Amino acid sequence: MADHAARGRDLSATALAPPEPAPDETLIEAGRRLFAGTCRFVAAAAEAGALPVDRFPEVAIVGRSNVGKSSLINALTGRRSLARVSHTPGRTRALVFFDLGGRLMLVDLPGYGFAAAPKHEIARWSRTIALYLKGRAALQRVLVLIDARHGIKPPDRPLMQLLDEAAVAYQIVLTKADKVRPLELETVIAATAAEIGRHGAAHPQLHITSAHEGWGLAELRAMLAALAAPARAG
Repeated sequence: MADHAARGRDLSATALAPPEPAPDETLIEAGRRLFAGTCRFVAAAAEAGALPVDRFPEVAIVGRSNVGKSSLINALTGRRSLARVSHTPGRTRALVFFDLGGRLMLVDLPGYGFAAAPKHEIARWSRTIALYLKGRAALQRVLVLIDARHGIKPPDRPLMQLLDEAAVAYQIVLTKADKVRPLELETVIAATAAEIGRHGAAHPQLHITSAHEGWGLAELRAMLAALAAPARAG
């Protein structure tokens, strides 16, 4: 346990790559308050026509199947089963919308790379996702989740290219950092930072997280709170 705590402290010093000032306490508190507030399911849209009206800023979360997307969403919101965690990759079959206090919409996109579904369904999801990413006016940023054990892989690159071509801002979030030895993690961070530097729509700030240990979650909440609509007075 002490070793995990020490690794968490070490990670906090390199949680942003390339180096940037850590969020100040005001931003950290804003993130905590946003994610501690109300969070409700809004809709699950398998087709473009079923997408809810975009009323306030949205952040989409996407990644390869089994990258830890549901675990990260649950950890960010402090709700164990908000996004269902499945041991079978590819279970998410729709774009799932969660309303954070009427200020920010989190959108859980289907995983890619593997899915326990027929090919025609996968093709339908892919079309819906592409239409959403290219045409959603409220979409402020896409969080592209990458498994820290593997780094960016060939299945990730078509999505990154799509976002570059559509000029949709996206940010890389490394997940499962607790499962990687520190020196190996440093190598993955360096390689990831070098690759995203070649992508026009990629944000240079890289987040390193562990849903299991809680690493990097406060900083990620702070970043997302900065994209949210202002809190209502009263």
